[in-house]
Amino acid sequence: MLPPSYSLSELRARAEAELNGDILPFWAKHAFDPVTGRMAGVVTNDLRKFDDVPRHVVICARILWTYAAAAHLDPKPLWLETGRKALAQLTGPFWDKANGGVFWSLDAEGKPVSDRKQVYAQAFSIYALAEWFLATGDKVALEKAKELFEALERHASEPVHGGYIEALSATWSQLEDMRLSDKDLNSPKSMNTVLHVMEAYTTLLQAWPDARVRKSLRDLLVVILDHVVTNKPYARCALFFSIDWSSLNDMISYGHDIEASWLLWEAAAALGEPALMQRTKRVALEIADGVLAHGIDGDGSVCYDGNASGVLNSDKNWWPQAEAVVGFLNAHSLSGESYHLAAATHAWRFIENHVIDRKYGEWFATLDRAGKLRELRALRVKKIVNPSFRDLASSCENLDGCISPRGKLPSVFSFYTSSGWGEAPLGVRS
Repeated sequence: MLPPSYSLSELRARAEAELNGDILPFWAKHAFDPVTGRMAGVVTNDLRKFDDVPRHVVICARILWTYAAAAHLDPKPLWLETGRKALAQLTGPFWDKANGGVFWSLDAEGKPVSDRKQVYAQAFSIYALAEWFLATGDKVALEKAKELFEALERHASEPVHGGYIEALSATWSQLEDMRLSDKDLNSPKSMNTVLHVMEAYTTLLQAWPDARVRKSLRDLLVVILDHVVTNKPYARCALFFSIDWSSLNDMISYGHDIEASWLLWEAAAALGEPALMQRTKRVALEIADGVLAHGIDGDGSVCYDGNASGVLNSDKNWWPQAEAVVGFLNAHSLSGESYHLAAATHAWRFIENHVIDRKYGEWFATLDRAGKLRELRALRVKKIVNPSFRDLASSCENLDGCISPRGKLPSVFSFYTSSGWGEAPLGVRS
């Protein structure tokens, strides 16, 4: 592999400039209607706005997480103001006051379009509310996060084989179709959902060091290590499962794998158990090396997906590129190997050269292998933040001494990954 494109200090400076000069101001301006305070519908690449689309709670939660995390690092009034707008939507029209939990989507007037309880969405809401509490000390937000934790443990925790069910109805009863999106399998469990429940509980444990949260987080981490992570054909995460964790297909998602590598480590570090940390460190590095060997293109970018035979979809979605920066920085912090640092900097170079929209701001959603912008739903849709911001933030944190003693991701680059707002309505997953 070629040597790193940048030094750590230069990478941090570039990431912070993109975060503070582009992504955060962009969505502070465009995410909410200045009159009604409601979330925007679609923002196209050339900044046209369309209102006749559902608003998804995952996007709202990710906006809240993003500006909470930004305010945690730098409490600018604009970051706090934007966070409060997202908080008002999440705990207002998105909140199911009759049955608990959050609705999946609302119309432009704030009425439910889909009232199902997607566990993925409950997890992102916990994640955002806990981060808002850590940033502001808002105890009401923490209580809301606790309510969602209790709801997931009561209704979605699967007691026989472990983990969490994919989705439930508005009243927390069984659903026939549990898919997160049209391109997912209709399976009772998925890697994507349990990964983000783990991520949410990792942050909730920091905000609320309750013994039940710790136990649930530990149990889930072990379930993922035991059942989601596989060595066939190399270290990676399987994607969709039966109730007893039998894998239902052989697809490989390179973006989810590099994301999992650092989120697994964050969970283990939060728990602080030496034996579990050692096991997780080994797995995290093996998964990162699997992505590096099989999912990285010659320009340092991450391809979308494949199987044991190789890459099947070579498109370059924005969020796997952001995850790669954080994931490989995390691998470098754990291994000390220069090739992990090189992989992180090459991914960032690709982002700077191809993904950032230099004309209108923010990032393009999807490029083909040649770097041409993909059209989405007949509109040049500009995705919304979380993976961009979460990963950028995490990366910057990761760059503080390339990393704190336990390897905790420092957070400009977590921003880039945890922010990815646009995945639910636009079909871009993270």
